[in-house]
Amino acid sequence: MKGYLTTICIVVLSVSLVSCFKKGKSKGILPDDGQLHGVSPTTRPSMGAPLNMVFIQPGTFHMGPSDEDISYNYTSRNRQVSIPGFWMDKTEMTNNDYRQFVNWVRDSLAFKILFGPGINKANDTMAVDWKKVATIKYDRNTIEKLNELNLAPDNRLYGKPEIDPDKLAYRMEYYDLAAAAKRDNAGLYKSNFIIRADQKIYPDTLVWMRDFSYSYNEPMTKRYFSHPSFGNYPVVGINWKQAVAFCHWRTHIQNSYLDKKKLVMDGDYRLPSESEWEYAARGGLTNSMFPWGNPYLRNKKGCLLANFKPGRGNYAEDGGFYTVRADAYWPNQYGLYNMAGNVAEWTGSYFYEGAYNLMSDLSPDIRYEAKDSDRPREKRKVVRGGSWKDVSYFLQVSTRNYEYQDTAKSYIGFRCVIDLAPKMKR
Repeated sequence: MKGYLTTICIVVLSVSLVSCFKKGKSKGILPDDGQLHGVSPTTRPSMGAPLNMVFIQPGTFHMGPSDEDISYNYTSRNRQVSIPGFWMDKTEMTNNDYRQFVNWVRDSLAFKILFGPGINKANDTMAVDWKKVATIKYDRNTIEKLNELNLAPDNRLYGKPEIDPDKLAYRMEYYDLAAAAKRDNAGLYKSNFIIRADQKIYPDTLVWMRDFSYSYNEPMTKRYFSHPSFGNYPVVGINWKQAVAFCHWRTHIQNSYLDKKKLVMDGDYRLPSESEWEYAARGGLTNSMFPWGNPYLRNKKGCLLANFKPGRGNYAEDGGFYTVRADAYWPNQYGLYNMAGNVAEWTGSYFYEGAYNLMSDLSPDIRYEAKDSDRPREKRKVVRGGSWKDVSYFLQVSTRNYEYQDTAKSYIGFRCVIDLAPKMKR
């Protein structure tokens, strides 16, 4: 009995000490005892788990081909690499997701025209009042006032005033950390590494016709991005630079909210590296050819497991003629949908044939932000996953492909990742 009472006393004393410690910690009060206790950079709480994303646990895997390299190009060799944990979107970005970006840019520009000095002004630092933006109704009278955003009269059908998609541009501002990290640039001011650029963001809807010669695809050009029936389908017609701009914007609206709610700001949204994408696509399965594990394209019932080009071109056999919903078919073991098929996906990595021979085994990646004046081969970005118009070889988790960063296609989309602090509440 004596031992039992002693245990109770010790537990009560421990709880009291912990309670006192937490109380002083939360108020930022340190005991004046001449000892080192440490100071947190902020007392703000962390953000919660990002919406519609899953956490990919850190781990090690064999990156590279799980089967014979049928092209004998040797652009990917099997090697063991380690990947830190990160969050990834469950699905590819949809038309509805990207439309939020387009509408945000449209509204911010419209606000500056209707309530401010206009757009395209030098040193424009006018903040957007979103309460006033909510009062804007895009009827004919309002659109007629947006002269700086509208189509020129010669470009209108039946004289109807409409916003010119080519004038919707997002202003990006960020630090070039790669340049700042160079030893030769040590000691330079931060202003030397600030990048400011305007990026046009409206999808190229003509890709449906441009990608296929002698093929009737006009209905997809007219309806795919604008019709509500395609709202949950993956957005296409987005080049690599537009996908990067989307990531910057997504970070901006997240940080604006966190700052307003007095929460600590955390990671930045970005495109996944090539190694992160393959690690996530495998779903924890070693040396598997496809995200679902086995080397077959059908399940036990004979149903196809992805949206691609079956056989010799029976596009409708898998349930989708073009793209399908971003959450169609079954997810892999990480809960990620369509890591094979539907649309191929941009990564943040530069495509170099010998990259696997150079990359580190610790979170490997090769990045290069090409300028418009660079050679075409320097603008190649890694594309992964295969699409609705590809044969099954491109659905393999290890198959590498590329596209130029300023080129949009009807079969390439993207999804985002974000790195968050490990002690955040989940």
